[in-house]
Amino acid sequence: MKESDEMDNLLAARKILKSSIEQSRNISIAVNKIGSIFAETSHNLAFLEAAIKDVGCKCAVYEIRGDVDRAIGPAAAVMKVLDLVYELQDSLETHPRVAGLFVYVNNIKRLQEALKLLADNSRLVMMWLDDVVPILESNADGGDDWYLVRVSKVMNILDVLQGKEETFREDGGVLSSALHKLEGEYRHILTETSFSSIQELHAITDVLGLERCISIYSEARIANARDKLRALDVDYMDIELCELDSVQTVEGYIDEWDKQMEFAVRHVLEKEYVLCNEVYHKFGADVWMECFAKIATQCGFDNIFNFGNKICKCKKEAVKLFQLLNIFSTLDKLRLDFNEMFSGKFCVKIQNQTRDLVKNVVYEACDIFEEFFVQVELLQSAFNPPLDGSVPRLVYFVTQYCNQLLEEENSVIMIRVLEIYQLWNGVEVEEGLLYNEIQNIMKALEINLETWARKYNDDTALSCFFMMNNYWYLCNSLRGTKLGDLMGNSSYEESLDYFTALYMKESSEKLLALLSEEGLTLFPGGRAIDRNLVRKRISLFCEAFDDMYKKQSQWTLSDQGLRWKTCQLIVEAIVPPYKSYLQKYMPGIEEHVKYSDESLEDLIGSLFQLKIGKYRSKKCINLIGIKNDVHLSSTPAAA
Repeated sequence: MKESDEMDNLLAARKILKSSIEQSRNISIAVNKIGSIFAETSHNLAFLEAAIKDVGCKCAVYEIRGDVDRAIGPAAAVMKVLDLVYELQDSLETHPRVAGLFVYVNNIKRLQEALKLLADNSRLVMMWLDDVVPILESNADGGDDWYLVRVSKVMNILDVLQGKEETFREDGGVLSSALHKLEGEYRHILTETSFSSIQELHAITDVLGLERCISIYSEARIANARDKLRALDVDYMDIELCELDSVQTVEGYIDEWDKQMEFAVRHVLEKEYVLCNEVYHKFGADVWMECFAKIATQCGFDNIFNFGNKICKCKKEAVKLFQLLNIFSTLDKLRLDFNEMFSGKFCVKIQNQTRDLVKNVVYEACDIFEEFFVQVELLQSAFNPPLDGSVPRLVYFVTQYCNQLLEEENSVIMIRVLEIYQLWNGVEVEEGLLYNEIQNIMKALEINLETWARKYNDDTALSCFFMMNNYWYLCNSLRGTKLGDLMGNSSYEESLDYFTALYMKESSEKLLALLSEEGLTLFPGGRAIDRNLVRKRISLFCEAFDDMYKKQSQWTLSDQGLRWKTCQLIVEAIVPPYKSYLQKYMPGIEEHVKYSDESLEDLIGSLFQLKIGKYRSKKCINLIGIKNDVHLSSTPAAA
């Protein structure tokens, strides 16, 4: 029973072992199979890894497809714009006048716009591609990725195109050359004698820009205006003058100055004023007024003002007054033109120059006018009358001077100058000041004549002759003039008659007194004549006549009418009584006397002749020079 159990156990163990060996064999076979499967799987994983990597790269490219799509549109535009740029480049190689200015300007505008569009589109494409590059770089294999290489090449091309505009604008570039040609055409239009196409200038301004065009415009128009002023022969304006120089040294230029000032304002600057307005009106008043002011102040116009001020600084002399009135008249004539053209804030320099010149002219003119009366009064004691009893140059000068002041073109201006002077000095405007002052001057001149006449001492005849001579001149020079109307000729005529009568009394009547008939008869009531007494009285008469003739033959009557009239008065006063005396008391022996009535008349007719070389000119240019120590004050008028 025990052995049976052990056998059973052994058989059971044998069965279990056999079963285990079988299972081990099966496991070994299964393990071998799994190993081969693992080997195949390992091989397949390598292919899968490569496939997955390729899919990953394709997925990465797929991720940037949006950026690429966005870059395609601008890139295509870049190509089209680039074609247009080269097309416009060829069209700008010609001259604006050949191509047509407006066509040329339009092509420049198109080129500028195309270059800007080219740069903008290139920048936009680059912006999209900038986002692609990092992705491509992160997936690149050794830096030799096909996509990365091509994108980098495209970006380099776009970078070049983006700087195309700058290249075109550089000196020698297409756009730079075209703009340079356009500047030349702009300058050419401005320097033409006349041009009507303002639109051409406007078109060029739109391209070149306002600042550049104004620079070219002002430069060209300044040169044009300067040439016009130089053509007027204004070299005299460079003459240096000081307080010691007489205005007479440049007197002939002042009329030229008047014409040239008017020409400069009305034919040069007024044209520039209108032109500036037309060309730059659309940019605003400040723009074109500033441009005009630049032209006006730099074209040489200020030289005209400077010459006027030089005249004001010349020596203070009476004749200078009329030159100052001439200058004031010119400025007054152009006052409205000045107010219209130079009233803006940009013309302050010309405003100040005008104001200073007017001020200098007004003060200097009034100072001379006031001094004139003072100097006429001072000459009463400082002046000696002519030895020949003629009219002093001072009388000619003062009379002509006052007559000239009362001429309409002078009196109107002088009255205005005096009124302005009074207003500036806070003095109430005095009506008729000019006329009152001229009356005072003429009255002072009459007082001078009376004072000078007394300086002939005891020679009453010469004193009366001198007064007669001067009043004759006054009567004739004032007749039919405004000065005569102001002073009244009747008073001068009365004075002339009065001194003529006195002269005849002092000369002729004293001679006739020697031909007295008293005591010539030998017996009262008888006819017998004392011939010796007659001869004696005739001899005394002839001697007295010789003395009178010798003295008065040195006297001068410069007016032929007065000389003839005076000689006739003397003849009528002396010759008939003398002839009658001879016929009555010495009949038949008239040939034995020194003078016959005919010879006496001939001698009288030869009196008062104008001396050769004396008083060739009655013009007295100035109070200075009549008496060396008498001159107008050089004290400047108060500012």
